[in-house]
Amino acid sequence: MNFSARTKGILVLAYPIIIAQLGSIMQGWADTIMVGQYGTSELSAAGFVNNVFNLFIYFLLGISYATTPVAGACYSQGNHLKVLQTLRNSNVVNLFASLLVVGLLFVLYLHIDKLGQPEELLPLMKPYFLVLLASLPFLALYNSMKQFSDALGDTQTPMWVMIGSNVLNLLLNYLFIFMLDKGLVGAGVATLIARALMPVCMYVALLKGRLLNTPAFLEAKILLEANAQLDSKPHLGRFSFCGQGVFSLFCLGIPISIQLCLEAGSFNVCAIFMGWIGSSALAAHQVMCTVSTLGFMVYYGIGAAAAIRIAHYRGRNDWREVYKTAQAAFLMSLGAGVVITASICLAGVPIASIFTTSDQVAALFLSFLPCFACYQLGDCLQTVYANALRAIEDVKSMMLYAFVAYCLISFPLAYVFAFPVGLGAVGIWWSFPFGLTAAGMSFSFSSGRTYHAACRRRMALLVFLDRRHTFHKLGLKWKNADVCFVSMRVFCYLCTQ
Repeated sequence: MNFSARTKGILVLAYPIIIAQLGSIMQGWADTIMVGQYGTSELSAAGFVNNVFNLFIYFLLGISYATTPVAGACYSQGNHLKVLQTLRNSNVVNLFASLLVVGLLFVLYLHIDKLGQPEELLPLMKPYFLVLLASLPFLALYNSMKQFSDALGDTQTPMWVMIGSNVLNLLLNYLFIFMLDKGLVGAGVATLIARALMPVCMYVALLKGRLLNTPAFLEAKILLEANAQLDSKPHLGRFSFCGQGVFSLFCLGIPISIQLCLEAGSFNVCAIFMGWIGSSALAAHQVMCTVSTLGFMVYYGIGAAAAIRIAHYRGRNDWREVYKTAQAAFLMSLGAGVVITASICLAGVPIASIFTTSDQVAALFLSFLPCFACYQLGDCLQTVYANALRAIEDVKSMMLYAFVAYCLISFPLAYVFAFPVGLGAVGIWWSFPFGLTAAGMSFSFSSGRTYHAACRRRMALLVFLDRRHTFHKLGLKWKNADVCFVSMRVFCYLCTQ
């Protein structure tokens, strides 16, 4: 397979993911605008609650990411029974994780008045907090089914579900916020209804769509139901699940969640530093984060599409295509990054005028643009190769590298550049190129190391099989050949270390 074929294969899967992600961004902007038009206090309360929830949403997203490599590898091997079992296990583990998060957030809700927020905002925060809390299990189930659908190569169905949810959320926002005069609580109810319908739509699409109604999957469904009646696995109603499979998915998802939370946390901690400098710096930081999300979502879409194809190739043990697909995805992301970065830098002044009327905020935003341009290479690297590592299930090293890059490099440099060095708000943004590039290079190194180790194992296996064939051809006795086989196994093991 050549580069153009790999690029085309990635693009077919990537564009629905990118469209869905951009739709989510636009939905967030629309929510902010609508709530802001209703009242400044409501906007402040929504900003605080959303920031609290975002970190936990990233955690749930990481748990759902474990579904893609497992289901994708089984699908590429033609093991349709295990694919269906993975879906059920994924739904269970994501629902369990969401209930765990709900419990933790409810404890936080009981102590929300101790977080130092303005007293006048608490009556607005509390009901909005509870409504969003109720929506998390629905969001987790949607994430589970979305990642499953993506793993099987159908990225368009989740895209249409996401777009439909966004449109419904907008309409309900207008109805509850303005027509029924429910304000911030109305925005929360609109989000709850939209999120509750997302897993329902995905379930119907999977149940009635063509993806799971092929002869192979219909036969696998019959076998799955028969196995559920014969063995003693745990049940949830009529749905069985494998405890070991659930535990494996959870263990695979935890390091991914930690990596995502560390990455998102690096921007949140820098927001705290910005607040120490002043309100204008914090506002400029928010604007720059909003604008930079455009590039990240494109990189993420390409990386997620590459992860699907890499999971399929790993299932077929085609490590050459695993490596080449990751390279192709990185080059595609880098090309897109050049175009997006150049466009944003050239249109910096008009973009600033859209988001703010303050000259000071606009000037700070423009001063962040060189930092933004410098970290795009690292952002491309870390986004693409993080997805590649998830696809080959090499997530523990990724978590450790993320800790080093964000906690030991990005956080300290942000503080040092901003305060002891005296660069202020710009110094905080100059820490991002170092942290993201360190993460990207580490992820790339880990991916290459895993690829070369797999190639050595494959070569050692081929040598072993060749020697075994030679022994049989020479007519050696089995006892002597067995000793030679053991020796070859030891040799193969040492070659892979």
